[in-house]
Amino acid sequence: MSSKLSDWFKERLGLDDLPFFKTPDYMYKVDYWLGALVASAFIYTVITGLILLLYYNAQAGYNSTEFVINSVPYGSVVLYSHLYGAYAMIILAYVHMFRNYFAGAYKKPRELLWIIGVIMLVLTLGTAFLGYSLIGDALATSAVDVGEGIISSIPGLSIFIPLLFGNYDAGDYGRVLAWHIIFTALIGLLFVFHFFMAEHYGMMPSRKVKDKVPAVYTKEEWQKFNPWWPRNFVYMMSLVFLSWGFILIIPNALAYLNGLPQQLNPFLNPKPAPPPNSPAAAHITTYPPWFFLFLYKIADFTSDVLIFLFIGVIIPLIYLILVPFLDRTEYLHPLKRKVFVGIGILMATYLIQTTIWGDLTPGVEIPVGQQVLVYLPPAIIVALGLTAIKPRTDNKGNIKGTISPITVLAFVLASSLFVIAGIELLANPTILTVGIFIPLAGIFVLTTKKIAPIALKAEQKSENMAISEERVPEWKKKLAEGLVAVLFIYAVVLAAQIWTIPATGYFSNLFGVDLGLIFLMLGEGISLYHYVVYRK
Repeated sequence: MSSKLSDWFKERLGLDDLPFFKTPDYMYKVDYWLGALVASAFIYTVITGLILLLYYNAQAGYNSTEFVINSVPYGSVVLYSHLYGAYAMIILAYVHMFRNYFAGAYKKPRELLWIIGVIMLVLTLGTAFLGYSLIGDALATSAVDVGEGIISSIPGLSIFIPLLFGNYDAGDYGRVLAWHIIFTALIGLLFVFHFFMAEHYGMMPSRKVKDKVPAVYTKEEWQKFNPWWPRNFVYMMSLVFLSWGFILIIPNALAYLNGLPQQLNPFLNPKPAPPPNSPAAAHITTYPPWFFLFLYKIADFTSDVLIFLFIGVIIPLIYLILVPFLDRTEYLHPLKRKVFVGIGILMATYLIQTTIWGDLTPGVEIPVGQQVLVYLPPAIIVALGLTAIKPRTDNKGNIKGTISPITVLAFVLASSLFVIAGIELLANPTILTVGIFIPLAGIFVLTTKKIAPIALKAEQKSENMAISEERVPEWKKKLAEGLVAVLFIYAVVLAAQIWTIPATGYFSNLFGVDLGLIFLMLGEGISLYHYVVYRK
């Protein structure tokens, strides 16, 4: 982008007058921009949702979905990517939330920013559930049935069933669609507050720079950083196009897979299940959407709906909202907040474990002894692990080890899979379970080594390495310029031939794959442009 064009936008939009955060060089890493990824998935889902509104008839939910897929030009591309845009938003929102949790980004002065984010996650899950139900297939109808059953079980709330769901069991999803749109609008409204508050306080500084609350740059420090325009905008656009590329490629490629195992269908199959009243519907296992599998499994623990709601929804939600006021420590390092970090690790671990459990044994009642067998080992591992870690400190008492929030999340995922594989091996010792357990054990050991660098004598990095950028050799910039040109040429060639793909039918999803590739090339090209122009 030429400086002349950049100045034109800056002047017309008054960007110098807006209180946007000026960014230091070391923050141009995805780790700091997870919120932008969530926003890009949200924007994509809104755009495709508006397109679908032009064709979707809520009075005939399932037939309308089939019409969009089979008769609307590139309708399946839009619908499948709309679904996976929502999936991406949920996953990224969880990663964003837990990353900030482990970084201590809920502490002063970001308490309200954190609480709004938690509310947005709840609204996102509700919006996704309602949107999933609009498909009107056997799985969606079953999911709404479960939701209706839960609400009906709470005294006094059954009168709201017609208001919430309408006559969905007759195929009329008008009321569900209305709530889907209302929830989306609420997310958009809160997003505006969330965005401007994030810009006001700025991204969370590295713990190498600010290790105590309030972790914000002073006005004097802030003025030395890179202006928001155009560098932040350029970097953000590279992330937006990259995320849109994956949102398009994955579901449209998966559309060509057939015969997926039953356990993988809730996660990987973008196509609708049979209609609820068809003979084929009797042969499928009914599931809620994958992002509610953890609740589905918890419902198998007890027949009391109120206890189920307290365990699965109310207690975790209240904790997340109150944690800024419960964690009163002034330090941000995870090893100086062991109790809250341990709770966070267990929350993420149990979320993953219970989701997989709900997928493997849907609707199977679980005795208390088996619940203890599944949930106790992670608690012991976390408690012993955090207790055993005795970090080294420098002369000023500062902890020298580094544990990034993303590393913690990787550890959570690895330990969850390791525990599940171990339990499966004990219950069913076969060559297959041994073959799965051994590599997962290796991954668990590696991530443990990463998360406990001092206890396991891992290599330490100097403090300055994390916050300073090495000077880029000129030949690397020349190579990046060449790659930008190549990507641009490939993108133009692909864009020229993409319109030859049939608009409907079996091959139409190749349009989504190719369009996703174009977005990926644009995103990578912009990322390389950022590298060439702004890296020193």
